[in-house]
Amino acid sequence: MVAQGAARSFNCVTVDGDTSTSDTLLAFATGAAQAAGAPRIAAADDRRLGAFRAALDDLLIDLAQQVARDGEGARKFVTVQVTGAADDGSAHRIALSIANSPLVKTAIAGEDANWGRIVMAVGKAGEPADRDRLAIWFGDVRVALEGARDPAYDEAQAAAVMRRPEIVVRVDLGLGQGAARVWTCDLTRAYVEINGDYRS
Repeated sequence: MVAQGAARSFNCVTVDGDTSTSDTLLAFATGAAQAAGAPRIAAADDRRLGAFRAALDDLLIDLAQQVARDGEGARKFVTVQVTGAADDGSAHRIALSIANSPLVKTAIAGEDANWGRIVMAVGKAGEPADRDRLAIWFGDVRVALEGARDPAYDEAQAAAVMRRPEIVVRVDLGLGQGAARVWTCDLTRAYVEINGDYRS
């Protein structure tokens, strides 16, 4: 259950694309409930675990989001949503490409709705994509449609979204039913200072 939950939580979070050698997720079953007379549950697919599984998933998502919110020097919490991909795996890889892009993350830190950097990150993912089918949103403001600037784009509305402490970047590829979401943060001067000053 932890492995399944991690696939929807900790494996969907990135601060800078790197992982620590000490990154670990553990859950312990102490047996205390059984000692108190509760019936024994021996398999993860036991139907009695439905509520527990949902609570565990909610907890793992909350903890994973805290990792992104607590990224070095982070000022903005970012959710990247990808839809319309060839499949879910492709959507996940594209979402991570966007979330890990230093150019995307610095644009967000600078509060710039630079959708060209999103297009770049989609392209470098190496997954099926067609520029002329792309649609891109920052928050609820669609900035690109069919690979070009949205005719209804409003700079003031986009700027207001980019000033928020929490931003959703949404990309629809227009290819299939694949979907994924990941969480990240912006990349600020403080990130460089913290990691540049670090000594082991």
